Amino acid sequence: MVRNSVITVIIILIHQLSYAQTGRYAIFFSDKAGTIYSVDDPSQFLSQKSIERRIKNGVVVSEEDFPVNEGYINQVKSTGAKVLHASRWMNAVMVELEDNELNSILQLPFVTAHEYIAPAKTNPGGRAGRVHKKKDASLDVVNHLQLTMLGLDDMHKENIYGEGIVVGVFDSGFSGVDVTTPFKALFDEGRITFTQDLVGKTSNVFQYDDHGTEVLSIMAASQAGTYLGGVPKATYQLYVTEDDPIEYRIEEYNWLVAAEKADSAGVDIINSSLGYNYFDDATMDYSTSQLDGKTAVVSRAASIAIRKGMLVVVSAGNDGNTSWRLVNPPADVDGVLAVGAITSTGNLSNFSSVGPTSDGRIKPDVVALGSGVSIIKQNGTTGFTSGTSAAAPLVTSLAVGLLQKFPSLTSTELYNLILASGNMSDNPDNQKGQGLPRYLEAKLIKEGKTPELPTSEIHVYPNPITNLVTLSMDVAPGQWASVRVYDLMGQLLLKSEGEVTYVNNPLELDISHFSAGLYLMRVETGGVVKTIRLMKH
Repeated sequence: MVRNSVITVIIILIHQLSYAQTGRYAIFFSDKAGTIYSVDDPSQFLSQKSIERRIKNGVVVSEEDFPVNEGYINQVKSTGAKVLHASRWMNAVMVELEDNELNSILQLPFVTAHEYIAPAKTNPGGRAGRVHKKKDASLDVVNHLQLTMLGLDDMHKENIYGEGIVVGVFDSGFSGVDVTTPFKALFDEGRITFTQDLVGKTSNVFQYDDHGTEVLSIMAASQAGTYLGGVPKATYQLYVTEDDPIEYRIEEYNWLVAAEKADSAGVDIINSSLGYNYFDDATMDYSTSQLDGKTAVVSRAASIAIRKGMLVVVSAGNDGNTSWRLVNPPADVDGVLAVGAITSTGNLSNFSSVGPTSDGRIKPDVVALGSGVSIIKQNGTTGFTSGTSAAAPLVTSLAVGLLQKFPSLTSTELYNLILASGNMSDNPDNQKGQGLPRYLEAKLIKEGKTPELPTSEIHVYPNPITNLVTLSMDVAPGQWASVRVYDLMGQLLLKSEGEVTYVNNPLELDISHFSAGLYLMRVETGGVVKTIRLMKH
């Protein structure tokens, strides 16, 4: 009886060991010995645009940039393992294993470590998409507000639309982008230059999910009279790194590989509206004590991407109203431009993740509109969505425009310029970081000028008036304002008061029902009281 029990336990342990070795793993190598590549000829493994970007940013090509040793990869394949991707920066391969190939791989003399990153793939026929709540739009040119909050409308007045700048977009799918009108110009003008599905290992990214579609639309969509993205003339590379509906560390490694491909292909700016803290396998979870920008796989990948001369813009995360509360990796990286979300009134969105990092750094870095952001849906119609995922591409649009305006900027200079242009740069905090950055402020700083503070000036136009009069107040959002219109007998005819927001400033008033004649408008805001004579025709 005892002997049979022992045999049974051994059989169970052997079965469990065999089972534990199935799945997907990262396998790390010791070196790149015998490489055929040289730092003296980077054109063998980097595009010319990548080389030029590195020269501008003072980045030295090193062995880290060399492709992984092909001989090592072939020896791993010879064990029966299926190689999914190779990472030059971490000198590793991602593999899918069955049976006991792991034991054979670990016996290879150049293998130094391994990490379990996901179970074996169980849904090769396709993936389910996330559901994103949104409401239909019923307005014309619905995204004007989100553009003006960052001064992108001023940027457009200077004919800055992103020409010549390459943006890499990492997301979960771009369904509908290839067939809907608002994205048509991207294809007609050849400005989607590379696509890669890191999950399905194909070039077809126009499937799975529409989260990437919405993110891309905020930057790139354009439809006359209806919608205008922040930088619709930029060039884009699209990468699917997110494997919906699962959540395992393999997605972080997909992000890593995408960043390497983007680097090699000459991307200037990465936009990633993805973040990682909890996984389907709890042993992979991160803790808030690990938000040091150096622990999470995706954070280490983003840190390397920055060192290669790319600006990395990421969403801060949507955990502000959960027990986690803090930013999600890779938003914890020093030098990553982490973007939080605010409302149209300038208040922090309740879901927006906050700081600090575990080592005490302020995060997020900046904020943008993240509640009620106008997007293009996968069927080509307009809609609204909320999340830091929507705030990040707005800041990316600003970064792209500034880089077009000032092409000599290094990625570090661009990062610092955006922070300096924030309306809270003199007093940053762990809710909004440096606050809301703006194009004109950044431009003035770059030109060595001092941005002007709100003057509380009040402007009314047109005057004389026929039906509508517009009131514009040069005050910061959040200020209280009172507007009253009286006739010459002192009778109050119209009253409007409350908090100044990006929605109600400028304020349009309808006085079409007033009789022709002279009226007095009394405006009080920011400690200023002004009375203006209005002539109604």
